Amino acid sequence: MPRFSRLETLNEMERIGLVPVFYEADQEVARRIVHACAEAGARVVEFTNRGDLAYRVFCDLAEHCSQHLPHVILGVGSVVDPGTAALYINSGANFVVGPILNPEVAKVCNRRKVPYLPGCGSASEIGQAEELGCEIVKLFPGAEVGGPSFVKALLAPCPWTKIMPTGGVDASEESVSAWIKAGCVCLGMGSKLITKDAVAARDFAGITERISRCLWWIKKARGIPVFLGVDHVAVYPPSEAAPAGLVGEWYTRRFPGLRLVGGETSDFVAGTAGGCIEAMHKPSENRAHIAIRVADFDEAVRVLRENGVELDEPTIRPGGKSAFLKETDPAGHRVHIVWVRG
Repeated sequence: MPRFSRLETLNEMERIGLVPVFYEADQEVARRIVHACAEAGARVVEFTNRGDLAYRVFCDLAEHCSQHLPHVILGVGSVVDPGTAALYINSGANFVVGPILNPEVAKVCNRRKVPYLPGCGSASEIGQAEELGCEIVKLFPGAEVGGPSFVKALLAPCPWTKIMPTGGVDASEESVSAWIKAGCVCLGMGSKLITKDAVAARDFAGITERISRCLWWIKKARGIPVFLGVDHVAVYPPSEAAPAGLVGEWYTRRFPGLRLVGGETSDFVAGTAGGCIEAMHKPSENRAHIAIRVADFDEAVRVLRENGVELDEPTIRPGGKSAFLKETDPAGHRVHIVWVRG
């Protein structure tokens, strides 16, 4: 059974802008590829129905994701008939992608409230897919049917159409930028993103890095700045004798609606407006600090260094990365940048 609703899946596809596509017969390698995608922030992943008994690998992946990667939205690709669509939906597919448009597949997916992204190569096929309830249409093969110029021309009379090209999308800033600026809501990328050489070498860190680069290029093409704003401000209790939760509880008692999330060394106080207060449990020799959220960690580091700013060694955690500037702000506060996955 799918773990995510139709709207959740479609919204995440559009928000992230990238759907990594791959097939791998070895279950352990397939798991590690999905982990590499998730580590980069690409939580919507397509496993293609390509090899013999591919659904068995998919079933293992779906179970693994439900237990170890609950935020990953796993779907299936290369589906051309309704029976195969039903098999994968019953095995946990959260979306179904095909190289062609099959109205019977659309019926199966609609009945189960699962997104169907059929492969279309003309304006008429795209229109038919939309009549069948397809919110996002796969443009396939993307380069051969006209590339970004086709997308731009189609969206002029049909601005409501949402397109995900697959085939012809290169893992380069030039290609990614061209498709996104043409108006694509997301990009499907297979062997040019998760390359055969990287898989053969078990270079999963390299796969993560490649996906991270593409995600940044998508954000950049959408006009998203590298420095997004204040992520949090850290404050400290008045003395060692102060109770661990003193500061955080002070804020939540006085401002109803703020919530407190406890941690080992600090609590986080947040509301619905974005940003938060990090309330440290104990005083520190380091003064209060300010964290700046960034859209891409490596790009932020590059820009800062280009402007003569030195940074400490980064801290890398499963949920993201951070690094303190060696200098303080004019008021003496420490400052660090923080990137949060997904």
